Amino acid sequence: MPERIKHICSSFDGALYDLRNDVLLMSSHTDRIFQNAISALRNRDTELCEQVVADDEEVDILEKQVDHDGVNLLIRFQPVASDMREVISAMKVSGHLERVADQSVTIARRAKRLNVNPAIPAVALLEAPNLLAGEIFRDSIRAFADGDCELARTLKSKDRELEAMTNDVIERLTAQAARESDTVRCYVDLIFIACALERIGDHATNIAEDSFWRDQGDDIRHSDTPKSRELNEASDGELSFT
Repeated sequence: MPERIKHICSSFDGALYDLRNDVLLMSSHTDRIFQNAISALRNRDTELCEQVVADDEEVDILEKQVDHDGVNLLIRFQPVASDMREVISAMKVSGHLERVADQSVTIARRAKRLNVNPAIPAVALLEAPNLLAGEIFRDSIRAFADGDCELARTLKSKDRELEAMTNDVIERLTAQAARESDTVRCYVDLIFIACALERIGDHATNIAEDSFWRDQGDDIRHSDTPKSRELNEASDGELSFT
């Protein structure tokens, strides 16, 4: 991350340092919860599923702490420009981390339901989206921690890849459920897990976008999407026509 100019008020720098560290600690807890949820699914580990649900409280507490400290920073120091973006982005990132943890809890709860029934081979269909969702999430945290704007920009295309992948998995699971009516509930659980993985990719991409805004002051949300490309192409066409 580019070296930040030291603020004239050392107490502001100290408070901002603590805020940033709380977000990084929160990201570490969230990553552990996510990985444990996937491990519980793979290994049919009901005890680990329950541990994931219990550990989510740590992330909830940290989110409230970050919000509380961030609001106090804004009120006490009234920062502007990059200082203000530092505080606001930390608060926004903590919210996305909390939602990643929530989606991990969804995975764990659905995995626990699956464990009541005999194992089904279709669980393997979730492996590829899980790996990609984990990669996007960890890259987003690196982008936030290191101020890596180039890395942050790459996650939009990976998120689109994850969305296409999970849509394909959901279609395949739906087709199998239609053929195996006695295990429909298991397939429904797998579909919910696929949706959770896709949402984790969305929240991770949001983390990267907020990190980019913090460092560059440029809002790249909703850019380079199919809709925005269509609008740009239409605009270019109108300009060339005239």
